[in-house]
Amino acid sequence: MDHVNPGIRWGVEQRLEFIEFRLFWEGGVRRKDIIDMFGVSVPQASKDLALYQERAPGNVDYDKSAKRYVASRDFKPKFLQPDSDGYLSRLRSLAEGLAKPAESWIGYRPDTDIALTPHREVEPVGLRAVLDAMRDGKSIEVLYQSMSDIRTDPVWRRMSPHAFGYDGFRWHARAYCHIDEKFKDFLLPRILDVRSPGPGGASGQDDALWQEHVAVEITPHPQLTASQKTVVAKDYGMQDGKAVLSVRLAMLFYVLKRLGLLRDPEKEKPRAQHIVLLNKDYVRAAQKRAEFYDVAAARSDQPQQS
Repeated sequence: MDHVNPGIRWGVEQRLEFIEFRLFWEGGVRRKDIIDMFGVSVPQASKDLALYQERAPGNVDYDKSAKRYVASRDFKPKFLQPDSDGYLSRLRSLAEGLAKPAESWIGYRPDTDIALTPHREVEPVGLRAVLDAMRDGKSIEVLYQSMSDIRTDPVWRRMSPHAFGYDGFRWHARAYCHIDEKFKDFLLPRILDVRSPGPGGASGQDDALWQEHVAVEITPHPQLTASQKTVVAKDYGMQDGKAVLSVRLAMLFYVLKRLGLLRDPEKEKPRAQHIVLLNKDYVRAAQKRAEFYDVAAARSDQPQQS
């Protein structure tokens, strides 16, 4: 991919990328699109289009009937690398209401729906306090609502956070718990209040489960047909019939759960469970090792996830 001339200001470079985004994903761009998106003048938008054609000769044709610039048959990206995941992420953010249309760069918005999960409210003040403690290597007291049988009411507990984790549905802070004297996952929506910043406890470098990565090898379900295995391999980006995921030991449970690999996927119907573990013994041993770390570090009988 060619890069924009270093002499071009960032604002102009961004508009050139926008022009190319619209050309690639939507087939064309109008002068008005640039004006509406960036708030520039008509002459400036015209200059941007002229500059794009100068920098990417042969990429654009002008459709007089539609009054817009369209991608030519020989179009080749110059200012951005077309990325399907990137486009679909923009579309998803729009569908979920997480981004405004102007932020997405998407002009034509196809009818889209998302399998939504219930919104989990995270208090901004609490999140900022956790971020502050994480950034400064400090600890903080949080009023935390656990789901354990022992602590049924909210309890003030001091923690030293060092990272965030996301399981596809929920965000948590990975932190050293000063009460249980071990590293745990604190779900952000369950933090009801914060107070009393103080000295940090154990650091993230001491979190063995966070620092260790394990290789999770997945492969198509053996009961699939050859053509089905081929498309599953394509779906998961497999090479030679497998894909290798590097997963933190602290996140292994969440990854396996999301992929349907916690139990015995081979015993599930391939129509519902498309992949299985290729290195099953290794992964199961890693799961047991994670449980061992947790038990060895614990001074209480609380589960790892609060």
